[in-house]
Amino acid sequence: MMVSFAGQPAFAVEPKHEPKRVLLLYYSFGGNLVTAAGIRAELDRRSPEVLEIYDAPFLTVRPEDEGAAGRYADYLGALLPDQRLDLAVTVGGAGVRFFQRYRERLFPAAPMLAIAEQRRIPFSNLRENDTVVSTSINLAGVVDNILQVLPETTNVAVVIGNSSVEQEWLEQMHIAFRPFAKRVSFTYFNNLSLDGILNRAATLPPRSAIFLLLLLSDASGATHEDTKVLSRLRAVAKAPIFSYYDANFGNGIVGGPLISVRERGRRAASVALRILDGEPPGNIKIPPIGSATPKFDWREMQRWKISESRLPPGSEIHFRDQSAWEPYRRQILAICAALLIQAALIGWLIYEHRRRHLAELQARHSMSELAHMNRVATAGQLSASIAHEISQPLTGIATRAGAALRWLAAETPDLERARAALTQVVSATHRAGDIIKNIRAMFGRDTGERFPIDINKLILAVLSIVRVELQKNHVEVQTQFNEQLPAVEGDQIQLQQVILNLVMNAIEAMHSAQPRVLRIQTKLCKPDVVHVSIEDTGTGIDPSDLDHIFEPLFTTKASGMGMGLSICHSIIESHGGRIWASPATNRGSIFQFELPINTAE
Repeated sequence: MMVSFAGQPAFAVEPKHEPKRVLLLYYSFGGNLVTAAGIRAELDRRSPEVLEIYDAPFLTVRPEDEGAAGRYADYLGALLPDQRLDLAVTVGGAGVRFFQRYRERLFPAAPMLAIAEQRRIPFSNLRENDTVVSTSINLAGVVDNILQVLPETTNVAVVIGNSSVEQEWLEQMHIAFRPFAKRVSFTYFNNLSLDGILNRAATLPPRSAIFLLLLLSDASGATHEDTKVLSRLRAVAKAPIFSYYDANFGNGIVGGPLISVRERGRRAASVALRILDGEPPGNIKIPPIGSATPKFDWREMQRWKISESRLPPGSEIHFRDQSAWEPYRRQILAICAALLIQAALIGWLIYEHRRRHLAELQARHSMSELAHMNRVATAGQLSASIAHEISQPLTGIATRAGAALRWLAAETPDLERARAALTQVVSATHRAGDIIKNIRAMFGRDTGERFPIDINKLILAVLSIVRVELQKNHVEVQTQFNEQLPAVEGDQIQLQQVILNLVMNAIEAMHSAQPRVLRIQTKLCKPDVVHVSIEDTGTGIDPSDLDHIFEPLFTTKASGMGMGLSICHSIIESHGGRIWASPATNRGSIFQFELPINTAE
């Protein structure tokens, strides 16, 4: 379980036992940031149990700032006031020293895993419950690498800051570079601001190289982040840039035998897990991590004209833009032959696909025409219902218009009553228009366009059209709608036709039955599927016919075409749904269909 910088858990967990606590303490600059992030990711991925990881970067690069260090120690004490800590992981020499300085007051019983360059670790102050994962920077090896790949180099400019940490490294470099004094000169930029460093890098003499070690705090006291420093340095430098670790590999350094930050984080996480599992820290001995297999950035090699023959044996070259022909000649020839064969096959498949597509279009057109004929036939059956639906508002219009005329023709015109009657005339006109619009929409030709549809409203619209037919046949309608149904995307005319066909079939099936009850139900059977059932109390379906009723031209009616249910089946399937029929619980039949909320094909 990850924990925020403020020490509060990022999400609530209720473990069966107290989760183990890990403090990740480091000064937030350069490789420390990359290493800490790697350790955190590895612990989160590999820990078999829940961990509370307190990520505590110290946001300053001045360990000598007594006031800041004291205040940060107070913060850590407030972060874990019960002093319960299972492991302190300290990254960088300054972080190690900070914890050793304040551990007695803050976390006296906590074991420590120290991660730093071996020259930066105060081994004399380690306790029995401490262990170390160290790295070993080969400063002389960096210069060896520069002179091997660029043998004409006569000057090495060292980019380094002026903090107390960097001054210690400056002393180490003076010692490490002595063997090269007769072959190359060294220029140190520790007494310059970042702008001064950039200006000097832009005016370096020919046959120069740049060694970027560390820039935490420049001579002006300004602090910097190494990734941004490298980016600005590469933009102006007149010489290739080298470093000792691979966090910035691919961002502007040439390469060489580099320390793997990822490997350091992986080993540190492994040791941390061993300690958390109960192994005594003092028993864990890990050899220092040195430089990995040399690797180089092909782009920087091309920029500075570094020959591949100059690289150390076994070097890896990354970011190479090479022609695929040379290493893969046979494979390319084989692929070309395969492509020719595939091209011929694809051409034939395209031809067949086009033929099939045209056949499908013709079939769809035929089905559309057949569906339209089915709607026209149904319209004939419902002519009485349609005429009744239209005559009602028209009769109301005539009656109210006549009343308005009488009230206006009176000796003293009753304007209020006339206005009310005319308002009702307008309302009835709109209702008649809506009825005609709905009928035209249902029995017209479908356009194939799909829009969000409210299934409940669609069913009610169909019931309003067949209302007279239902009354004439003394059919009681019972509806049970889920009012929270989401909309389905579909063709309104086609889905109306499905419901109309099923309702008309139900009415006809109950012609000789008593009682006559039509039950229509909608519900959400799955989070993304709408379910509709239409149940009647009619004569029912012969079980032997259940597997065939949706087949074209199959009918049990003396005068039926056998296309109504087949059309319903095609429409529902084209909407990505399914339709089926089954005997009702008591008697009659129940037709059901489902539509996904997203009904795109």
